[in-house]
Amino acid sequence: MTHDLVIANARIVTCAGPAVRRGAAMRDLGIIAQGHVAIDAGRIAAVGSGPAPIGVTTIDAGGRVVMPGLIDCHTHACWAGNRFDEWEQRLSGVPYLDILAKGGGIMSTVRSVRTASRDTLVGGILDRVRQASARGTTTLEIKSGYGLTLDAERAMLAAIRDAAAIAADRVRIVPTALLGHAIDPDRADFVDEVIDLTLPAISKAFPGTAIDAFCERNAWSLDAVRRLFEAAARLGHPLRLHADQFNDLGVLPLAGALRLRSVDHLEASTDAGLAALAATWDAGAGCVGVGLPLCGTHMADGRFARLRRLIDLGGACAVGTNCNPGSAPCISMPLALGMAVRHCGLTAQEAIIAGTVNAAHVLGDSDVGRLMPGLKADLILLHHRDERALLHDLDADHVAQVMFSGRLVPTV
Repeated sequence: MTHDLVIANARIVTCAGPAVRRGAAMRDLGIIAQGHVAIDAGRIAAVGSGPAPIGVTTIDAGGRVVMPGLIDCHTHACWAGNRFDEWEQRLSGVPYLDILAKGGGIMSTVRSVRTASRDTLVGGILDRVRQASARGTTTLEIKSGYGLTLDAERAMLAAIRDAAAIAADRVRIVPTALLGHAIDPDRADFVDEVIDLTLPAISKAFPGTAIDAFCERNAWSLDAVRRLFEAAARLGHPLRLHADQFNDLGVLPLAGALRLRSVDHLEASTDAGLAALAATWDAGAGCVGVGLPLCGTHMADGRFARLRRLIDLGGACAVGTNCNPGSAPCISMPLALGMAVRHCGLTAQEAIIAGTVNAAHVLGDSDVGRLMPGLKADLILLHHRDERALLHDLDADHVAQVMFSGRLVPTV
């Protein structure tokens, strides 16, 4: 049999196995020391060792690493404007929550997004998507959340949808409606408005889109989050949550009851909270903890999610860039995974699983993140012969070739 494309003579990091990993299973990369990947009609036809089959096109990997395309499960890559002034304030020692309380932070970007044209928003997304693709990302999530009004949130989600269509030849974009981001200080009934008006309208226009919120002081309270999520669940939406970034407000013990797909940030999580998050798997309501180490790196505050502890407790974790204009202005998954190894306690093997298999699970897509027959042929060929170089070498040219749905795409 002749295949559409064959990659031969490769070190293959298959990540084959279950569609989500937790505990010790996160160290199993399913490596084939020397083998091949065959692709037909955009899907993986075969993965194995031994003589390579015949392909219409054959790529000799020369012993270099072939692995699943990286999956960025947490970004805010739709925005306008910049926050350089805020950055300088933080460098001088002003706490972020103080900046937020005075109308800066998220609210600064909200003002810029509300006045931006749709073309401006789409153009910004596409610039960031091109950068992500060149660094090996083949699927990424993009949140709304900088609108805070129905019209502005709807415009952000429409811009994300437009960008997804334009970039459909190189990357898969998954939208999330971050309806509970900040509290608009100029609207006394803001929470009620979001739950009673914005959520139903967004649900009608973008059915099935994950709904997200930011539970934190000076943002959404635990009670407000619970009300939003109960309403969103009734409308059939998956649920995700930003929590424990600066303060532990008691969210993690409720992750299972709320049927959360993920809880993201976790920098302030306690041992008890992490244990409760890990226990969601034994209770049949598995929730993934998502670490965002570029946030702690950029903010230089030494605060990182203790993902090592979560894994040792039997939990599951993923890693995302958190790409945004304030706390994590970076779209590089290799850098995010490298920082997760350095600051969150992950091994190189666990970091790769966190940026492929488990990140795909967070996005509800079991068709990517692993190199197994029948799954989508999203993969990357590294310049390296050892996958650990992807995490070890900072700011390096890691990716020789990106393949998306079986098609070779440019890395520029």
